[in-house]
Amino acid sequence: MDGSDGAEWVDSPDGGSPRTPERLRRRPSRLLSQLTGRSDRLINDGLVRVDARKWHYAVLASLQEYGPGSQAELSNRSGIHRSDMVGVLNELAERGLVERAPDPADRRRNVITISARGRRRLSLLDETLDVLEDELLAPLSPSERHQLVRLLARLLDHHAGPS
Repeated sequence: MDGSDGAEWVDSPDGGSPRTPERLRRRPSRLLSQLTGRSDRLINDGLVRVDARKWHYAVLASLQEYGPGSQAELSNRSGIHRSDMVGVLNELAERGLVERAPDPADRRRNVITISARGRRRLSLLDETLDVLEDELLAPLSPSERHQLVRLLARLLDHHAGPS
């Protein structure tokens, strides 16, 4: 059971029933799954409050860090499926956060660039995510947060395999 049937296995905050069996609390896969659901809700709800989505952030961050790219390159960099990338780019272009221009080397494709407005928006989204992640990681010290990020990245890199 993964909780998708509507039942969520959690400890009661008031100490009453139901209690999560200890053998479940020792399963890293279950803990990661439970935390992922809570993290997604927190981040998605927080981004909605500033009229954004996590995919907006992923594309803007990719453009800021790696520079202009094609739709296919952005899909690979951000993990957004190619078929969904068109919609994300349309949203960002309508808001003036990215600019599209024909690729001089191949006029059939566009090169996407972050605009000045997009850089300002990315800065606001960074601040928003900092606050949300502080809430998510509240019980951890700064060194524990750093260690958690390092360990999660290591696990993800291992399971992602060669790029």
